[in-house]
Amino acid sequence: MVDLMPAQTHRWQAVEAVVRAHFGRSGFNEIRTPLLEVTELFARGIGEATDVVGKEMYSFQDRGDRSCTLRPEGTASVVRAAVQHGLLSQGPQKLWYVGPMFRYERPQAGRQRQFHQIGVEWLGVSSARSDAEVIVLAWDLLASLGVIGLDLQINSLGTTEDRQRYRDQLVAWLEARSDHLDADSRQRLTTNPLRILDSKNPQTQELLSEAPTLLDALCDDSAQRFEAVQSFLVAMGIPFSINERLVRGLDYYGHTAFEITSNQLGAQATVCGGGRYDGLVHQLGGPVTPSIGWALGMERLLLVLEAAAAADSDGFAARLTARKSPDIFIVNRGEQAETCALVLARQLRGAGLSVELDPSGAAFSKQFKRADRSGAAWAVIIGDQEAKADIMLLKSLQSDNIEHHLLLSDWESVLVILRD
Repeated sequence: MVDLMPAQTHRWQAVEAVVRAHFGRSGFNEIRTPLLEVTELFARGIGEATDVVGKEMYSFQDRGDRSCTLRPEGTASVVRAAVQHGLLSQGPQKLWYVGPMFRYERPQAGRQRQFHQIGVEWLGVSSARSDAEVIVLAWDLLASLGVIGLDLQINSLGTTEDRQRYRDQLVAWLEARSDHLDADSRQRLTTNPLRILDSKNPQTQELLSEAPTLLDALCDDSAQRFEAVQSFLVAMGIPFSINERLVRGLDYYGHTAFEITSNQLGAQATVCGGGRYDGLVHQLGGPVTPSIGWALGMERLLLVLEAAAAADSDGFAARLTARKSPDIFIVNRGEQAETCALVLARQLRGAGLSVELDPSGAAFSKQFKRADRSGAAWAVIIGDQEAKADIMLLKSLQSDNIEHHLLLSDWESVLVILRD
């Protein structure tokens, strides 16, 4: 778990501002849920056989002897809130969230035990078109943030019956070859065999290249639905590939599953993943409600954006993650000048400008060095002599020969000059 320093926090806020505007244009509304939930919510929703529930959750007994858990993901909490507050009786719900999640796993680059997700949940829609629309929502967001090298992989997990049929086929096939499986995969044979498809063990992956695929086990309706999703993506010009081994790590997924990766970090790194979960709402006590969603990890996304900024210093990612400079830096020295500077700073900030006011009272030369380091385009200089004469000097920090002598009482003239 890590602290976010001011420079990092600025980048996060810049990304969140783009996200908020992007979702608003598509009619998605923000929802905020508690960090702490009853453990049963995740055991029922995510699945007791998953690694998240079995190995990674932060769970404890509270003073009322109730088992509580810091949320490891956002979907179950959003669904719980929608059911509890009757949102589903008001028609389909387009919701998004942002916030910290918690999993006890090995920390590494872009992955901490407290991590942050931005996610989308569209509750109450069942069409293949809604699958494509949600996927494109993620694709266009990443592209608008300046992420390059994007790759979309999709798969169909079919219906519950499709998965059960495939599960039986896969288990039978793997049991005949169990001597070639790694230890984790052998354990998953009896708990969650589909997760073996996601194994990172090279020997297991080589073995799986000859295994039966889920696509071959799909019924006609599931196969036609998956074809329709692909047709919509083609119509929108979104490139994709089918990954027959792609499964999501949580039990509630069915039909469309997808991941979006970027090669910006040198190797393909997953930045977004999601899929359809038609049974989850009913499983958590609500009505039968087809739904789809996705989540992206902020820590991984910021690493990708920083790499994109380094690769193209003039690109959008570089501009988005750059430290924002003040519009004006006020250099001031002297008792009367400090009062005038304080009043002026308030007036200019109230007019919408970003103003940094030097509080040090140091020599003008030292204050000018700070003004240059701030990156401000303009400096206002006020000494006691200027204050007594109701004058300020507005000086460009980017051109030595541009300066204006203005009345302090006519401070709005600064706005006119800066906006010309």
